[in-house]
Amino acid sequence: MSDYLDGNVAAGPLSELFAVDLTAAIAQCNGCGHTTVFAESRVYADAPGLVARCVGCDSVLLRIVTTPNDTYLDLRGLTYLRVPTT
Repeated sequence: MSDYLDGNVAAGPLSELFAVDLTAAIAQCNGCGHTTVFAESRVYADAPGLVARCVGCDSVLLRIVTTPNDTYLDLRGLTYLRVPTT
């Protein structure tokens, strides 16, 4: 039994920051170069925030933590996040 969810679970928190659905974006892992739709990442939601990990190497791709005053978004695990314009 796994303790992670797919990247779609990040849709709500990401929609609070961006006007587009980032779960449909193409993400490339900075660690191993694996490229796939962000929705296929493994998201761990049982922490103070969300942590998305690469399905290829398990490196952290993205972190989202919301406090009463701010939202912190850490994307340093991504080489890029390609968002379709149409």
